[in-house]
Amino acid sequence: MESVRLENVSLFRRTKEEFSYTLKQTLFSIIEGKYKHPVKRKVLHEISFKLNEGDKLGIIGANGSGKSTLLKVITGILNPSSGTVRTRGSIAPLIELGAGFNPDLSVIDNILMYGVFLGFSRKYMRDKTEDILEFAELNDYKHAPVKSLSSGMAARLGFAIATDVHPDILILDEVLSVGDASFQEKSKKRIDLLWNSTNITILLVSHDLDFIRDSCTQAIWLDRGKIIGIGKPNQMIKNYLDSVS
Repeated sequence: MESVRLENVSLFRRTKEEFSYTLKQTLFSIIEGKYKHPVKRKVLHEISFKLNEGDKLGIIGANGSGKSTLLKVITGILNPSSGTVRTRGSIAPLIELGAGFNPDLSVIDNILMYGVFLGFSRKYMRDKTEDILEFAELNDYKHAPVKSLSSGMAARLGFAIATDVHPDILILDEVLSVGDASFQEKSKKRIDLLWNSTNITILLVSHDLDFIRDSCTQAIWLDRGKIIGIGKPNQMIKNYLDSVS
């Protein structure tokens, strides 16, 4: 059964020049007749691929090739400028762990909110709360505001929520090592359980090419926002390494 499909997906992003404009600068440049629309950069170029339920996809490429941006489009964090994105089932994105938390709300309230954001009911998340706190080792902080947590604690919380709810689609962006050595061992075991599930589709961005070669069913090689190749991980990794050597 089809889980993810992208058809001719392109994305334009604003440049740093556009972000640097202030309202005052813009008004003065318009009055003086010197205003020019900042150029938008095309960061994804007509991306098309599909995944079936249970597929494990590794996405490889140099820094700045569009890997993380592609994941954000699939999760709905970014809307494509053109093309279509279709997904089936619940999605748990482990992209920027803890980025979606409300710093002023308590840890428990954020668990509920984050779970609802992922598409789960409040009742379901209440039933999961104790397990999530236990795994994240945050029982002593459950009533504390998230802003009082360290970045490592917030990352552990995000990881615990996203991996405890057993999503249909799991999206990982360089988050295979979270927290200290003890927690990393726990997180690896949990990822292994999800990885071995035949009905969870996983998309992974990682510079750990050995892991992608050994664990993924297929790989996509991205370069400057374009798909250079799709195929077996071993061949895609070989082609990628040959191009940079």
